[in-house]
Amino acid sequence: MQEKPHLRRSVLYVPASNEKAMRKCASLACDAVIFDLEDAVAPEEKPAARERLRAFLASEERPRMEVAVRINALSSEWGTEDLLAARAMRPDAILLPKVDGPKDVLEADAALDETDAPRSLALWAMIETPRSILNLGPIAELGRDPAARLSCLVAGTNDLAKDTGIALTPDRRYLAPFLLQMVMAARAGDLCAIDGVSNDFRDLEAFERSCTEARAMGFDGKTLIHPAQIGPANAVFAPSAEALAQAEAVVEAFDRPENRGRGVISLDGRMVERLHLEMARRIIARAHTIREKDQ
Repeated sequence: MQEKPHLRRSVLYVPASNEKAMRKCASLACDAVIFDLEDAVAPEEKPAARERLRAFLASEERPRMEVAVRINALSSEWGTEDLLAARAMRPDAILLPKVDGPKDVLEADAALDETDAPRSLALWAMIETPRSILNLGPIAELGRDPAARLSCLVAGTNDLAKDTGIALTPDRRYLAPFLLQMVMAARAGDLCAIDGVSNDFRDLEAFERSCTEARAMGFDGKTLIHPAQIGPANAVFAPSAEALAQAEAVVEAFDRPENRGRGVISLDGRMVERLHLEMARRIIARAHTIREKDQ
């Protein structure tokens, strides 16, 4: 689904059962927050957590950053009520768990249409099952259909490792092939791609390495489980000073009168094509968006 670009360097999960954590969100520097009604909430607490979140998002304490609500699967006993409640909470997005194929996204979209939900309400899809990996192409293709609402793929690495038996090593070498498929599918569908969580929130050096790895894979940002992870994620997924300087040099070179009609130029001994100009403009635009947010 085409939409105004968002910064999603740092996307923090917050349990809807934890009122203190929800209230703290307004003071945090994360780009987005996912209020979780699913895995982070015990079965017996789910109805109360849903009502707590409803009241919180209707209050003046509602955070100003992008807000998503992760509901329980529509096939579960809580899913339908979660979807209806989330729609009424006016989030920016609803995160669907355990998406196995495009049907799961289309069913949620149809249910939202029946409630006359605004078209601005997006759907995010958790990629966390073997079937979701096998169906990445058809799922991501929905991103090219504005009627489907799909705007983001979110990696569920813990569930994916659990369901496949893949070892979660620090460098995630055995998960990497599937994560790369996810990024490729997201790009084909004009979707955002957010990497999975790092479980040891105390080891920030390992977390920063994980962020660097995810950025190199092409992810737009990372999901987080603790506020201490926000700073490293924001830093890693922002253009470096060197990358920004190089991007500005490429744009300046192509803007010279003698180069404006050329497809390829030489810059500091390197061949630079117009595709590099497009990449440079994206880097500059991202840096500008970050500066605006931080002001």
